[in-house]
Amino acid sequence: MAKAKRQITEGNIYIQSSFNNTIATVTDTEGAVLSWSSSGKSGFKGTRKATPFAATTAVEKAVREAQEKHGLSEVSVFIKGPGAGRDAGLRAIKAVGLRVRAISDVTPFPHNGPRPKKKRRV
Repeated sequence: MAKAKRQITEGNIYIQSSFNNTIATVTDTEGAVLSWSSSGKSGFKGTRKATPFAATTAVEKAVREAQEKHGLSEVSVFIKGPGAGRDAGLRAIKAVGLRVRAISDVTPFPHNGPRPKKKRRV
């Protein structure tokens, strides 16, 4: 017997954008994954995975799947990483027609970092 699909109107979108790939994960408010996609899963290979177009495609694919299966309409967006897919992912969410409640940058950065290398003696 098939499991009934839950109707979820609010959720979170996590966009992890590196220099090599962009991964988009759509969750409900508790953090259970509804759908996910990446530039690689969307059919891009090599350096084309790192492009803004690939990021747009990946985010759009993940969001549309969550909309069709669960009725998602309002989201909070969490962006992590330095890659090219940061802005492109946001534009894709707007293009799909979701209402964006909040946008947060959760990129980790060191407050002090590791100990520097010893000074070079010549």
